[in-house]
Amino acid sequence: MTAQVLVKTLDMDREEWLEHRRQGIGGSDASAILRINPWKTPMDVWLEKTGEFEDEPKDNEKMYWGNVLEDVVAREFMTRTGLKVRRRNAILQHKKHHFMIANVDRLVIGHKAGLECKSTGQYSADDWAMGVPEFYQAQVQHYMAVTGYKAWYVAVLIGGQEFRFFKLTRDNHFIKELIEAEHEFWKMVEDKTPPPIDGTRASSELVKRLYPEAEKGKETELPYEAYQLIQQYDQACEDEKRAKLLKDEAANNLKDMLGTAEKGFIYDRQVTWSSVTSKRFDSKALRKDHPDIYEQYLNESSYRRFSIK
Repeated sequence: MTAQVLVKTLDMDREEWLEHRRQGIGGSDASAILRINPWKTPMDVWLEKTGEFEDEPKDNEKMYWGNVLEDVVAREFMTRTGLKVRRRNAILQHKKHHFMIANVDRLVIGHKAGLECKSTGQYSADDWAMGVPEFYQAQVQHYMAVTGYKAWYVAVLIGGQEFRFFKLTRDNHFIKELIEAEHEFWKMVEDKTPPPIDGTRASSELVKRLYPEAEKGKETELPYEAYQLIQQYDQACEDEKRAKLLKDEAANNLKDMLGTAEKGFIYDRQVTWSSVTSKRFDSKALRKDHPDIYEQYLNESSYRRFSIK
């Protein structure tokens, strides 16, 4: 192995582990930086590495079962392949490109290879139909870049009942491009220069944090590019309206087909139109009948309202 140990992780608590993770780009960050991750964007990673966002939610059910099933997947991989794997209780670091780090699931004993363990729901089965999804391929290529290894296995348990494993080999051309992309990104982290603003939740959060308050009465002349963005905004609003009409048209016709039936089926899809009874708090009535009590439970909040006229 050509990697060096950044820090040993045995018995390390989560907060300390997260702090060390902020010192570089990990395998799960690689696909986000390349913009091929369906759940994470470059802005998300930048906010995490600069300490603006917490890296991941704290303990939750999904994370818990992911950790539990990691051992299950690793054991099944050994059973099916005859290979032996072991944990590497350390955050590894590229010897030359120190911003590249890796917290690998397992290493294959006696081979220059590693193992990434995955578990996913049945709804993601299609993602694995043609092999390892692209965003996970980027993750293991990152690991091979850090470790210098020639191969990496990916094993997955789908829906708790279907096990598959794959072997990916080192792609030096891809790794070269990956290192360049990560190097460019890490410079932005060090310089505190965020990636370009886009429409993601992370960008929305960044803009709100940068400019939380409007200066009363302050006006400014916008640059020429603003007019193009206004046109883009207007067009998106029109597209949204058309999309909603099409969505509602489809829903109404499906409801008409269901009639009094609660569920309908076609191929592998299920359409449901259930009867639901709910109780809602009537704040208007409380305000009218008991204004003094209503006032006691009001919470003041501040935000900036955006509009284009």
